[in-house]
Amino acid sequence: MSNQSKREYLESCRARYPARNRAGKSAMIDQVSDTMGWNRKHTIKALNRVVSLGPKAKKRGSKPIYGEEEKKVIISIWKSSEQPCGKLLKPTLPLWIESYENRHEKITPKTREKILQCSARQLDRITAPHKLGLDEKRGRRTGRTSHRIKTAVGVRCGPWEVDEPGWIEADTVSHGGGSSSGEYMNTLTLTDIHTGWTELGALWTQTAGELSKGLQRIEQRMPFELLGFDCDNGSEFLNETLERYLLKRNNPVKWTRSRPYKKNDQAHVEQKNYTHVRLLLGYGRYGNIELKEMVNDLYENAWLPLRNNFTPVMKLIEKTRVGSKVLKTYDTPKTPCDRILECEKVDEQIKAKLRKKRDELDPLELSELLESKLAPILKIVEEIERERAEQKAWAEEALASAPAGAGSVPASVAIAPSASTTPAPAETPCKTALKEA
Repeated sequence: MSNQSKREYLESCRARYPARNRAGKSAMIDQVSDTMGWNRKHTIKALNRVVSLGPKAKKRGSKPIYGEEEKKVIISIWKSSEQPCGKLLKPTLPLWIESYENRHEKITPKTREKILQCSARQLDRITAPHKLGLDEKRGRRTGRTSHRIKTAVGVRCGPWEVDEPGWIEADTVSHGGGSSSGEYMNTLTLTDIHTGWTELGALWTQTAGELSKGLQRIEQRMPFELLGFDCDNGSEFLNETLERYLLKRNNPVKWTRSRPYKKNDQAHVEQKNYTHVRLLLGYGRYGNIELKEMVNDLYENAWLPLRNNFTPVMKLIEKTRVGSKVLKTYDTPKTPCDRILECEKVDEQIKAKLRKKRDELDPLELSELLESKLAPILKIVEEIERERAEQKAWAEEALASAPAGAGSVPASVAIAPSASTTPAPAETPCKTALKEA
């Protein structure tokens, strides 16, 4: 109920209230209390015109001590001093107020006295409205913006009910080789819910800017428009950079997120993380920045055309629980490209481009191209893993040879833990499994 509706409703009740008997007045008090959310004592005062609503209503309590003149000085010094809390701002004001007078304007003795006697808690109340970060003129932003974004981005869980491509689940895959120290490559995975079409992009680190650039690069080559974007709760997704990219466009994207620590909310993209990324690149550390463009070239020119155009996938139609077992029913296997071509909501021009592009591709040539592009990548990764193993062995040997009681010997190089599997044995079965599939 709007404030205008509340005022009109209250005036209507006030006009009828005096003419009612005791039982009628009691019933009206109950009705107004339920409608307005007031207790009975306040409702009685409002019906008797003791209290009112709107800007003319009398506020209870003492009058404010600090006016706009004092607040202007306090806020100006607070912004210039990097927005400290009230307990730090109080001792800051005496140190900065003279400089403020020299730079801006003279302050009257009465205003100076009020500013210096302001308590730390009152300073927090004065500066609180300017910490919201909603306006760039209010100074630098403070606090974690991901908390604000989490409240704005809705949680999505349960089965998807979409009948057209463009609704995407997104996730990132780390290629740190079992360690999060230092810089290394990551993969951005996007999976379309309706068709199973999957896009991959290599990222160097998981910063917000790097992820937005990777998403923009992927979106330019996707055969359909991005309608919905569902991600997890990681800081690489829940940030203002991605917020501007998804929402500050002509056609804003429907942005949702999964529940924290519920990986099955993103089962579609989690599956592709394994079949499209891990089985191809393994679990080694991609710590050379040259690998980013090499992997992007592998994704765009060999791997993704092969998977999206010539690799059928199945979609889950129904799940039925029988006792302790869950029976799953799947549809006929089709390639993601075929599913797009069969969708009635996809434009015919897009379908014609897809048919023309697929006719120009040869799956055996793509498979051979994949092997030729993958070999130098794995060679670099094997070299990185070999160096990591040598550094780890050196550190363990130095620690073992240290005299008793001397304590641990610090290594000159930070040693990151090795990947869960050795490079060579891990990569060969992965590729073999792909060929057999």
